[in-house]
Amino acid sequence: MIGYTTLGTNDLEKAVAFYDALFADLGLRKIEPNDRLVMWSSKAGAAMLGIIKPFDGQAASPGNGTMVALMVDDAETVAKLHARALELGGQDEGEVGPRGGGAMTFGYVRDLDGNKLAFYCTN
Repeated sequence: MIGYTTLGTNDLEKAVAFYDALFADLGLRKIEPNDRLVMWSSKAGAAMLGIIKPFDGQAASPGNGTMVALMVDDAETVAKLHARALELGGQDEGEVGPRGGGAMTFGYVRDLDGNKLAFYCTN
C-alpha cells in the first residue's frame, strides 16, 4: 500500500551520507536524486524511503509520533542497523530486543535530523 515515505532534512548532504552508509548492506539504491530530494529503494516499483528539504522552504522538523519502520530479514540485521545508525551519529530511541510478546525484534533510532526509525523483523 505504501509507495514512499519522505523524512524532512535541513542538511541534505549530511543526511544522504547517513542513509547511504546505513543502507549500504541492504542493497538499496538511490532513485533519481536531485538537489531537494533523494530516495532509496530495492527495485523498481517497490516502496521507497526519501529525505527531502521541505517544499515550503521552512525548517524541517520531526513529527512527534511519526516513525518509519523498516522490515528486515532477521534479528542480526536489526542489531546491525541499530548499531550502524548510532555509529553514524544517530540517537538511540530503544535498544534492540523482543517486542510483541517476543514475536518480533525491534530497534529504534533517530537520524541526524531527529526523524524516528524502527528496524524490525518477525522471529
